Amino acid sequence: MSARAQASAVLQPHPDTPGTVVESIESTISWTSSRVLTVTYKLSGLVDRLRILPERSPGRSDDLWRHTCFELFVGAQNDAEYYEFNFSPSGESAVYEFRDYRDGGPFSSDAIEPTIAVQHDPRAFQLNAVVRLDRLPGIQSHIRLSLGLSAVIEDLNGALSYWALRHPPGKPDFHHPESFVLQIEPTIGDGAAIDYSGDR
Repeated sequence: MSARAQASAVLQPHPDTPGTVVESIESTISWTSSRVLTVTYKLSGLVDRLRILPERSPGRSDDLWRHTCFELFVGAQNDAEYYEFNFSPSGESAVYEFRDYRDGGPFSSDAIEPTIAVQHDPRAFQLNAVVRLDRLPGIQSHIRLSLGLSAVIEDLNGALSYWALRHPPGKPDFHHPESFVLQIEPTIGDGAAIDYSGDR
């Protein structure tokens, strides 16, 4: 049996794009010794006033962030290389790899395909995504990881609001290193520890 570590955190709206229909976005992240990462985003608010793409066949698609989309950034601590995952409520996803800040492009390998599941009612929308980090060449076992969680939320009028665990100064920028405030510390044996520093 794989050991599991878990942590919860709350995403904050960017001060320039507070939005009007979302009350909160909570996240939960769990990590197993087999290097499977599960992230859950739970949005509370007026769900029927959000623009959510209809369900489609799972697969890769670009420009998902132009509409309601949930995102995960993963990098090794003290390393400029990182990965970006986009999870659409449609079931589609995108994976990008970067050598340095915004220096990269689509991750071409089909070895990693996130699994996405959604559920919702008039007051809540939840998206779960499962990612196999052991299939990423730049993520080695027993290396401390830095993660960022974020979301782009679109309302029915086409207005976008930007949410993240932490926003650096300036315009919304999920790629900024200061946004990577969740750390996963693999420990000896099957254990792991998750540290959240978003409130500092």
